[in-house]
Amino acid sequence: MQSLGELLSRGLSLPIPGPVIGMLLLLGALQLPLVRNPVAACANFLLSHLSLLFVPVGVGVMTHLGLLSQYGVRMMAVVVLSTWIGLAVTVLVLRAFKGPRDA
Repeated sequence: MQSLGELLSRGLSLPIPGPVIGMLLLLGALQLPLVRNPVAACANFLLSHLSLLFVPVGVGVMTHLGLLSQYGVRMMAVVVLSTWIGLAVTVLVLRAFKGPRDA
């Protein structure tokens, strides 16, 4: 679906990235049992092994504890600030699309 989204995005010169189009195509394709059942099986497999995906992150944190102790407060501030900025931008975009309120 991502490749098809890329083809559509580039072929039609759409302003939307190919992976986004691919996700929308996948969303539509999930309505079909032919697509939904294999995706569900794969998703269940990945979810059952989800904890393994956190091992590299844990190892990375443990190997860089010195950096974390040195820059940890700054990194936390950046994460919190960027999260709030992202939320604020999302609200502003949604309000812009919604238009003026009916009185």
